[in-house]
Amino acid sequence: MQKVGFVYDDIFLAHETGDWHPENKQRLIYLIKVLKNSDLWDKLVHLKPRLATFEEIALIHSTKYIEKVKALGSGYLDPDTYVSKNSLEVAQYAVGAILEAIDKCHDGTIIRAFCAVRPPGHHAEVSRGMGFCIFNNVAIGARYAQKKGYKKVFIIDFDVHHGNGTQHIFDDDDTVFFFSTHQYPYYPGTGADREKGIGKGVGFTYNVPMYAGSGDREYIHIYQDILPGLIEKFDPDIVLVSSGFDLHTRDPLASMRVSNDGLRAIVKSILTAFSQPVIFTLEGGYDLTALSDGIKITLEEMLTI
Repeated sequence: MQKVGFVYDDIFLAHETGDWHPENKQRLIYLIKVLKNSDLWDKLVHLKPRLATFEEIALIHSTKYIEKVKALGSGYLDPDTYVSKNSLEVAQYAVGAILEAIDKCHDGTIIRAFCAVRPPGHHAEVSRGMGFCIFNNVAIGARYAQKKGYKKVFIIDFDVHHGNGTQHIFDDDDTVFFFSTHQYPYYPGTGADREKGIGKGVGFTYNVPMYAGSGDREYIHIYQDILPGLIEKFDPDIVLVSSGFDLHTRDPLASMRVSNDGLRAIVKSILTAFSQPVIFTLEGGYDLTALSDGIKITLEEMLTI
């Protein structure tokens, strides 16, 4: 059995968006209940996130934007992204979860991790939050990993919405490879296959825009036949995965048709292409059953392969 970390804390419930909001605390309340009632719980190495510093967040985000979030207190960063009185601290812990996972992979405590966090991060740009995201957890994690000695970072994003923030942050970077599958055209409107990076980063962005209604067959082809070759060619030191479970057929915010079996094949392909260190961090997923099933499947594969 592999040493798999599970990074979680009840602090993530303090980001209050209201139960009417798709990205609400019930997502994690339900998930933790399901996991504790499964045989997976005792097989995981349970880790607590740490509070990321503003200096660490500034590895990606502008000082002006960080100060804006600090000054807001509560209110809307954009029409979709609500910030409550505790959200800044919670967002720091969401970043800190992936940083803690990187540290524990680096010192050999674990070889893989799943970070069950909120708010999500992949839509957050250098100077603005959007799409439920305040800080870009995976992007900050990539820069932090490089400071720890993981020079080449491969980011995989299977959320149904394109990770515009992550792509734009690393557009001109040849040390971070960004790979994304996503419903297109759809929010946020980016992620066309012609978007391949800029400057020295050309060729280090690989988008696979997918039509609404795409399901297991289409996804399995991409993750079994395309992704492994890209990973092998780039030869990364670490893989970070923006894990959005809203590609599931039950999800209310999208139109994909991926089943539990399809999701298992996606995760298995990722872990087979690059076994360790691999860190998954939670992005979207808004059907509680599909979300918990998806994370259970991910953990099962992480423990096995």
